[in-house]
Amino acid sequence: MEIFQNILNALQFGSFYALIALGYTLVYGVLRLINFAHGDIFMVGAYIAYFLAVTLIGATGGFNVGLHVSPAVALAITVPVTMILTALVGVTLERTAYRPLRRKGANRLYVVITALMAGLVLENGNLALLGATRKRFPDLIDKVVWNIGGVAVTNLKVVVIVAAIIVFAMLQFIVTRTKIGMAMRGISYDKFAIPLMGIPLDTIIVVTFVLGSGMAGLAGILFAMSYPILEPYMGALIGWKAFIAAVVGGIGDIRGAIVGGFLLGFIEIGVVAVFPSTLRDLFAFSVLLIILWLRPTGLFGVAETTKI
Repeated sequence: MEIFQNILNALQFGSFYALIALGYTLVYGVLRLINFAHGDIFMVGAYIAYFLAVTLIGATGGFNVGLHVSPAVALAITVPVTMILTALVGVTLERTAYRPLRRKGANRLYVVITALMAGLVLENGNLALLGATRKRFPDLIDKVVWNIGGVAVTNLKVVVIVAAIIVFAMLQFIVTRTKIGMAMRGISYDKFAIPLMGIPLDTIIVVTFVLGSGMAGLAGILFAMSYPILEPYMGALIGWKAFIAAVVGGIGDIRGAIVGGFLLGFIEIGVVAVFPSTLRDLFAFSVLLIILWLRPTGLFGVAETTKI
């Protein structure tokens, strides 16, 4: 039964990586930009959810005032509001940091450096405003444990896994079946020809950041509910891992983000099940490096051709 328990844990971890990797792959698919601040947007989403939940529930975590609503109502309000506010953070980042460089035709290297600096600003801004003290996320859902054939299944794990699958299906539909998705794919092919066709380039880019950052906000809520200790640098490592998962899956392809995220989750849990946990990252990154060595474009990636 231990193998089934490990599979379930791998699906949960993989869901977190997949949700964050979707943001990386959306932005890269449209702008060919690696938004290295995305992991810190995930962190911001977790903190936004924390303050919303604490305000709604009431006297929790040092707060003496609040609306004192029930946890179920607080959860119903916190999830959409957090996704909206986190999306606004992503859009603000695009307008203030990336758009000016894009309009000036800056080299991609400078845009990547700007993304790295934006992530550091979010991390250290959080540290300066809120301090280094860790915060405990309040309980918004009564945790239920089902014992199925010796495998412990919690309702929260099911919610996390189902949420990742639903988000994947929704984004896949948007990108492949809607006009906005068609415009996104068009920009990825030729961002100079799209405005000539009457498609507002900046609007499509904003929609892309809204979707990607909103998914990071959702991942932040689910992660905070599953592992309820928040700190300013919580998005750094998981953000890098999600980025690597997106690259292994084939960055720019939504299927690749999901497969890469779950693959990383299975590798990590598999290593922990057999070897000491200190070897988890070493083995996981080594396996992913071998995959990229065999398939440099990732599992679903396609080599690009440059017209001269």
